[in-house]
Amino acid sequence: MHQYLFYIGDFPIRAYGLVLSLSIILATGVGYFLTKADGRGYEKYIVDLGIYCGVAGLLGARLWDVFFFDWDYYGHHLTELLNVWQGGMAIQGGVFLGVLTGVWYCHRHHLDTVHLMDVLAPAIILGQALGRCANLLNGDAFGAPTGSSFGIIYPTTTLAYHTYGDQPLWPAEVWEGQLDVVIFALLLLFRTTNHAKGQCFALYVMLYSLARFGLEFLRGDYTEKVLGLVTSAQATSITAFLIAAIFFIGLQLYGKKPKKIRTNPGHKV
Repeated sequence: MHQYLFYIGDFPIRAYGLVLSLSIILATGVGYFLTKADGRGYEKYIVDLGIYCGVAGLLGARLWDVFFFDWDYYGHHLTELLNVWQGGMAIQGGVFLGVLTGVWYCHRHHLDTVHLMDVLAPAIILGQALGRCANLLNGDAFGAPTGSSFGIIYPTTTLAYHTYGDQPLWPAEVWEGQLDVVIFALLLLFRTTNHAKGQCFALYVMLYSLARFGLEFLRGDYTEKVLGLVTSAQATSITAFLIAAIFFIGLQLYGKKPKKIRTNPGHKV
């Protein structure tokens, strides 16, 4: 686990930033593949969409964390607002602002927004999975102490070590990344079914919310309870799951199944 890969002069090249950038690039690449296979010609928009949504997602994740979780600190240290390597990126905010930006982009270019959200849902969760690798390398989004010899012991330079010392911690971010890969595969499988438009994205929200709700019991950061019952991330997960489930069921009952665009089988590329 190396936070710093190398230095250019006095400027550090951090593993966190590099892997996070790769997660956006690779998720955009997968999104390009999925939209090209979809056959509507939307792939020509994906690179621009990936840039806009990637930047918005990073900004949203940071601002969500700052204002909802860490304002007591950053309210007095405004110059550190963008110091993401200190820890402090909330995926809920990243998805929220990233999706809003995507909706704006689709509206501007007259694209079928809901259909494109369905197509890109697997790419989004894959980007989240790779992003958790960045968290592991940076020593944030860490778990609580396991109380045994099992667990991750983080380097002394990480936020996890500053919080719990050399106690073994649950590999919460590792398991979340692995579950995200499972969700990625399930969404690809669901895309092969005759589902209603909007259901794939709703399923993405439902599955990730379930995974995040469960893993929050192992997290060691942001452990304060809302109303003494659940963490803020669990409260967000419950709300997102219920809203997505209502849409999923409603679309199943009343939504229209999309017509598949088929290419001419005699055409050769």
